[in-house]
Amino acid sequence: MSDTVNLEIGQTAPMFNCIDSTGKEHSLQSYLDQGKSVILYFYPKDSTSGCTTQACDFRDSMQRLNRGEYVVLGVSKDSAKSHDNFIAKQELNFPLLMDEDVSLHQIYGTWREKSMYGKTYMGTSRSTFVIGKDGILQWVGYGVRTKGHVDKIIEDLGIE
Repeated sequence: MSDTVNLEIGQTAPMFNCIDSTGKEHSLQSYLDQGKSVILYFYPKDSTSGCTTQACDFRDSMQRLNRGEYVVLGVSKDSAKSHDNFIAKQELNFPLLMDEDVSLHQIYGTWREKSMYGKTYMGTSRSTFVIGKDGILQWVGYGVRTKGHVDKIIEDLGIE
């Protein structure tokens, strides 16, 4: 699709206010005001193999990421109940944001045309954005792989 947003390193990150599965609001501006950097990652579906691998990689890397004062926020269009089940089953230590209307996906350009078995459809492009304390995108990845993804971010940004 020609009107899909393609964000790049060095651009100002789009602001957002979004609630998690518990109803708590998460505002990019609030995190920036606290001097936090944000890792915002979009994934297709709770409890699928690839999404579980990715979420558990973030979970297991949280201590290393926290040294850099990073807040991790996962985003999918799944329901609160689905998010709660995924968090409990995988013992996730970060919130999953609700985006059932895909509005957050759209401003970050992660709601894209995809194809499988010759059919095209709209869906989530597995993507990650690292937003610096100044609100500037430090790392952008569309169509990222699940394995080794967090290590690559840590290495590219020199977090350790």
